[in-house]
Amino acid sequence: MGRIKSTLVKRTGHNLLKEENNFSEDFNINKKLLGNTMPSKKVRNKIAGYISRLKVQAREGKVQ
Repeated sequence: MGRIKSTLVKRTGHNLLKEENNFSEDFNINKKLLGNTMPSKKVRNKIAGYISRLKVQAREGKVQ
């Protein structure tokens, strides 16, 4: 079973995806795009990973 993401990570990830289309399926690219705008390195990495996962699921047609 996978890890459950917090509400903060999910809400922020969805809001960022609505605002910007610069994100890709690659974690490292997303991490660089988020840069220093996140409060901590841990939160930045979680959000970058969540956005990457959403992009992969969108490509596969599992999520909108």
